Formats: sequence, structure tokens, C-alpha cells
Amino acid sequence: MKSNYLILLVIFLLISCKETSLKNIDKKEVIAKKVDSILSLMTLKEKIGQMNQYNGSWDVTGPPTDTTSINKVKHLEQGLVGAMLNVKGVKNVSAAQKIVVEKSRLGIPLIFGFDVIHGYKTISPIPLAEAASWDLKAIKRSAEVAAKEAAASGINWTFAPMVDISRDARWGRVMEGAGEDPFLGSKIAYARVKGFQGEDLSKENTIAACAKHFAGYGYPEAGKEYNTVSVGVSTLYNTILPPFKATVDADVKTFMNAFNELNGIPATGNKFLQRTVLKGDWNFKGFVVSDWGSIMELQHHGYAKDNKQAGEIAINAGVDMDMESYAYIDHLETLVKEGKVKESLINDAVRRILTVKYELGLFDNPYKYCDEKREQQIVNSKEINDAVLDMAKKSIVLLKNESINNKKLLPLKKQNQKIAIIGALANDDDSMLGNWRIGADNHTAVTVLEGLKKYKGNKITYEKGADVALGKTFFYYDTKINTTDKSGFSSAINSAKNADVVIMVLGEHGFQSGEGRSRTNLDIPGVQLDLLKQIYKVNKKIVLVLTNGRPLTINWSKEHIPAILDVWQLGTQAGNAIAQVLYGDYNPSGKLPMTFPRNVGQIPMYYSHKFTGRPTPLPDPAMVFWSKYTDVESSPLYPFGYGLSYTSFKYENLKLSTSKIKKEGEIKVSVAVTNTGNFDGEEVVQLYIQDIIGSLTRPVRELKGFEKIKLNVGETKTVSFTINADLLQFYTANNTWQVEAGDFNLWVGTDSNASLKATFKVVE
Repeated sequence: MKSNYLILLVIFLLISCKETSLKNIDKKEVIAKKVDSILSLMTLKEKIGQMNQYNGSWDVTGPPTDTTSINKVKHLEQGLVGAMLNVKGVKNVSAAQKIVVEKSRLGIPLIFGFDVIHGYKTISPIPLAEAASWDLKAIKRSAEVAAKEAAASGINWTFAPMVDISRDARWGRVMEGAGEDPFLGSKIAYARVKGFQGEDLSKENTIAACAKHFAGYGYPEAGKEYNTVSVGVSTLYNTILPPFKATVDADVKTFMNAFNELNGIPATGNKFLQRTVLKGDWNFKGFVVSDWGSIMELQHHGYAKDNKQAGEIAINAGVDMDMESYAYIDHLETLVKEGKVKESLINDAVRRILTVKYELGLFDNPYKYCDEKREQQIVNSKEINDAVLDMAKKSIVLLKNESINNKKLLPLKKQNQKIAIIGALANDDDSMLGNWRIGADNHTAVTVLEGLKKYKGNKITYEKGADVALGKTFFYYDTKINTTDKSGFSSAINSAKNADVVIMVLGEHGFQSGEGRSRTNLDIPGVQLDLLKQIYKVNKKIVLVLTNGRPLTINWSKEHIPAILDVWQLGTQAGNAIAQVLYGDYNPSGKLPMTFPRNVGQIPMYYSHKFTGRPTPLPDPAMVFWSKYTDVESSPLYPFGYGLSYTSFKYENLKLSTSKIKKEGEIKVSVAVTNTGNFDGEEVVQLYIQDIIGSLTRPVRELKGFEKIKLNVGETKTVSFTINADLLQFYTANNTWQVEAGDFNLWVGTDSNASLKATFKVVE
């Protein structure tokens, strides 16, 4: 290696000589001393280089061919790049790292980021589907195996988890989050960070996580991507911020800005969010990265006149790293010399970035993530696929399973049935991967048809019926939906006529949800609903397997179809998971993490709404002046927390340890749950609380606890919850987190409509 890299080696040796006397000093203090030593050697330009992140879409193993790539390589050689994204695979990561380590003056290693959203090469269910499992251990495990596979491929930083709360299914990016509820969202956010980062970030199978998008991104007006966000203080603190705070509690290493403006100030330039709340109130020690080009976009917002001013606003607001805006690398040095940016802010940002690199172990070994043998052993391994399959089964939600002629269609019989499988998505090995799977190979999902054919006892026929998407589908382009071609209907109808059971796999294409995929119509897309209606005319024994990246409006299906499974987009092992649930080898246990509306006009729709001054239900249905719609029920099609099982559960014997506590006290709540059906199964026991009177109006009820339990046939278990100040506090009219004295209701049950009720009081 060149002599410039020896400078760092000398520093490490000097520090290591002192480490005997530092044995009793916190590990973080040791890292801080090392970071300060490096920082003292850096020029202002080199510091700014650490704050610069480039996309590495060119072939880094060969000579660059276009001007942009040539300039980026020059900056790598000059130590003017701190991180790269979209460089994947050991061979490519090694090549890029080698340029920096061996050619730059100080040889400070790069950190390599990638969108490991729900898996790297082997794909788990989309995050909204994982949230439907309500299984925190499985969700954590999903993040663990994603991190292990990504780390084996050279990646050491993921731009996940997305922890944006959203109540608007029109917004396509709901597929990437945990749904509508801040309590559930916070628990899942914590689990995902712990899964990615593990207990020791220096281990070779962990990667740094990134909480995004800070903040309010899930609340765009009209559900339109990147749109304006206007929310009050109560919504910001009580709904939007809790999952972000949970990631800080989990020691998340990085945050990412949101694209949107929040109450008139773009999030990337929002000093209140980044310096007051995140780095101040929450004492966040990691670094903040912009979203792609979001610093540059301050100009489009009308918040900066040019990219230089955009860079000035962003660094002063608290953005530590610039992703592909070129604002910092082009202008920060001048801004410091002009006195518009303090060098102390530069030092703080670089210190944060270098600290994460130390914690990842990159200074000890810049190539620690670059082992081709490990890459071959881990990527697509049985361990990874087994974990993905387990997650996929747990993500499926049974929405309906009614009897026809006193017999339920699900679970399917394993012998002597004629089964007609209909729908293009049943034989689609790509759509089931979902969106945000950019590290995966296309067409690698197990199809529903393949999964069902592994069960040999029944006669299976397949007909496409109709295409969902027209032409090729891409991450970067809108998916064209078939709205006219019904040429395959007749063959599908003939196939269904004599079948004992028809399985129809319908819904959204995998690229119809996700970033930039806002919709104003949430019906089953294209001609698929018409196909379903035509099949229903000839055979009513239909199981609808619904694939989707968000809640859909399926009113006709709910009314007519006897069995409905919401399977979302389940990833690599989709077909196997769906087949095992259809045949009863796994009893579905998922619960909805988002409310399903009756139509788009009800959106935003969520269970924890307010009463208003004239709440429903109506005292007299004929009266006009109450909060309602005149053309549709106010209730949802399916409520938050809803999900059936092949078995049934009975709740009884709800007990509270006391009916009165002080603000700092606690109550023990217990309930007996019995499996009263004919199958062993899992149930998510849910606790909801209502603060009846508050200094700010309070929701009709809020999720404040849940536990997933397994019960054998006839078995009873007692489930307990503890109610304390952490659950009862909210951001009050005093602009502080407090527990307010007063009366409370609580409910325990199977979903957000739980009716088993008790009351208690909080006193001063």
C-alpha cells in the first residue's frame, strides 16, 4: 500500500500502545479518541469528502468511460468520497474500496450503502406484509438474514427500515412500512434495527441500519408521492415521531431525510427536526444522510435559489452526508471560507461518519466484507431461504372463510379434488418479489402454481385468464395495466366449470406499489375483477388469493367470494408459503397492519380516529347532522388488527389487578384465551386503551400491547399485560410527554373492534 495509508497505521499503533491504560474506559471513548486523531490530520477538503456520497452504477472493476464516472473515480483517488451506494457484490466493492484505501492520501475506507429493504438477493415479504405477522421475533430474524446476505456481498449499510406511519393507502410506499399505527410501528422499527445491526456492529454478518424518512413522508396530501405535508404538533409527536424515537432507542446508526416539506419547510432543510429533536432532544449520535438528490431539490421546493445555498441550508439544518446532490463537494469549502458555515459543523458531521466506520470495523480491515468464499456460501443459502419461507407464511392474512353447503373451502383437501388455478399472477415468478428488491435477480420467486403442484394428490389445471401488466415491468418506470384484453376469459371459464375448487390469484403487480406508485383507484386492477365475476357465474367455490402492496377496495369480493387470503407480495418463497397455508400445513395467523376502506373516498382511514363533536353511531339513522357519509357506511371494510384462523378463539375472564393507580403506578391486566376450534393455531391478543378526557382530544382507542401465542385444540392460556406510564403518556397541550389523571377504558380482543372491556382511573 502507498505511504499515505501508513499514516493511519502509525496512528493506530500509537493508540494501541495506550489501550492497556484504557481498559476501563468505555469502548465509545476509545473510538472517539481514534476519530479525533484522524480528524486532526484531515484537510477541510478531505473532511468535506467524507460527507459526499456517490452512486456507483458504472463498472468499478474496469476503467470508467463517461465523464461523470471519470470524475467520481478521481474524487475516490483524492479521498473526496466518504460513501457509495449501489455498488454490490464482493468483486465490485473490493475494487472501489481498493481505489480509496491505496490511492487516497489518508486511505479512509468507504462505507457501502444499498436498499436492503426486504432482503438482498433472497427476498422476504414486503415490509407491510411482514408487519401483518405481528411477530417481532420473525421480523427481527428477517432483517438478520437480509443483513447476513448483504454483508456477504460487500454491503455494510442499508437504507432501511422505513418507519413512516401512513393512513393513506393511495400512497404506494405504504408497502415499505409497518402500516398505520405508531405503537405497532415502533415495536417493528426497533426489531428491524436490532435485526440489521445485531448486538455488535463489528461482526461480519451485521450492517448499519438507517431510519427513514425523517419526517412526515407518509402524510402527503392526496396520497401523492413527494407531496406537501401539513400536520399539527399533536400528530407529529404522538403519531409520526414515535417509531423514529424507537430506532434511536435501538441505537440506529444513521437517519435519512424525507423528500417532503413539513409545514412549509422541506425536511432536508429542517433544523427543528434534525438539530432540535434528533440530535438535541434525542441525543442521536449517528449521522444523517440526505435522500437521493434531496439537498438539490431544495431549489425545486422554492427554498433555495441555487445548489450552493441548498448546501448551506442543509448542513446548517443538520444533514451530515449528501447523497448525489453535489452540493457539499462543490460548495461547502467556499461556504466555510465565506463564514456562512462553521467548520465546527463540518467536524461534527465527519466525526459522526468516521465513528460509524470504526464501529463497522472498516478501519481494522477495509475489506472485511469482501470474502468471495463467504459470499458463495451464504447468498441464496438454505438458511436464508428457510427464514424467508417462515416469514412469508406468518405474513398471510385470512380475510374470509365461509361455508358452502356446510363445508369450508379452506384448508384445501389434499386428495381427489379437481382444482382450477386462474390468474396471471398465479404463474408469475417476478411480481411476487414485490417492489424494492433491486439486489435480487428477476424471475426468482416460487410461483403459486409451482407451490401447489408440489402437493400431488389433486388434479390441477391452470389458465391465465388475463394479463395484469402489459409488456415488461421495471423498477424505474410505471407499470402498464391491462384494461381491455379479455381474450383469455373463455378458456378460464371452461376450466372453472367442472372444478371442485377454483383458486383465483388476482391483485396488484409487484411494481404497481412502491415509490412513485400513488393510485386514486384501489380496486383490483384492470380486467381482473371482471374475470372474477365471470368465473363466479359458473362456479361459486372460489378461493381468492389477493396479492397486493397496500389495502385494496374489495367490496364485491367480500360480499360474494367465500374464501379470501391476503398474501401481499411474499418474496422468493411466495408460492411455497401460499401453498402450505392453502393446504393447512400452516394455519394463517396474520393480522392487518392497515385498515381496508370500503372505497377511496374514506381515505385517510384508520382505527384510532377522534370522536368529533357529533360522532357516529347515530342516535337516529334518519337524522342528517352527524359525522357520516351519505353514500357508504362509515365503518371500514376490514378493521386494523383483523385476521381469521382455521380455528376459533374465545376471550374471557378479563381481570385488572387494581382499578385505580397513580401516574407513576402500574396495572396488571390478564385475559384467558381458549382455542375452541378444530385446528392448532396462533392468535395475536391485542390490548387497546382509551384516555376518555384529555388536555388534547384523544383517539377512540389506541393499541397499547399485543402478544402472539400458540394454542393447541382446546388449550387455554392466560395472557398478561402491564399498563404503566410509558403506555399512558402522550404529548399533551403543555408540549411535553405526560400522563394525565382521569378515567380510562381498555379492551382486549382479536382486533381493533375488541369488545371485552374494563375501566380504570389514574389519580394525581
